[in-house]
Amino acid sequence: MTPAPTHRRRNVAPPRESVLAAAMATIAERGLDGLTMAGLGREVGMSSGHLLYYFGTKDELLLQTLEWSEGRLGAERSALLSRQAPAAERLSAYVDLYVPEGHRDPHWTLWLEVWNRSQDADADARARQAAIEGVWHRDLVALLAEGVSRGEFRPVDPDRYATRLRALLDGFSVHVAVGIPGTGREQALAHVREFLADTLFTT
Repeated sequence: MTPAPTHRRRNVAPPRESVLAAAMATIAERGLDGLTMAGLGREVGMSSGHLLYYFGTKDELLLQTLEWSEGRLGAERSALLSRQAPAAERLSAYVDLYVPEGHRDPHWTLWLEVWNRSQDADADARARQAAIEGVWHRDLVALLAEGVSRGEFRPVDPDRYATRLRALLDGFSVHVAVGIPGTGREQALAHVREFLADTLFTT
């Protein structure tokens, strides 16, 4: 019997989601300094050259990882906001999801790096970053408008209030993520809830 011909097994690229998940896991475990194309390639069984072929640059890898992470957060946010619950309760859940878990929170660590690199980013990358921010803003505006219409919130302008609230959340979140003393997650949440009680809640 003639033996079947042998063929060299081709290197098959792992699914994109597996690469992005591995990148996020590396950031969570070792920080951004620990994320290299060579190291990530070893994690997923690809060469750094193959990763560069698929993503082009490390900046693009980081942005796609952020988009992937935001997609997961977006699904969680949608589930929280679509619950049958008072608007104030859902707003509290939105704030909890927004603020980092603590110092070096991987999602916020990635966000800060992408923001930092955006100074030299092209128009497409900036538009993609704006799209990520836009969904957080639109969801918040819709929730505020609902709360106002039901009399749960004071009659604020939803878009203007959302802009100011997100600026407050961003400021505290940066402090939490980089580990500014005295501004841990619980302190930040307490400040935000006090602000909401003073400016938005009717009772």
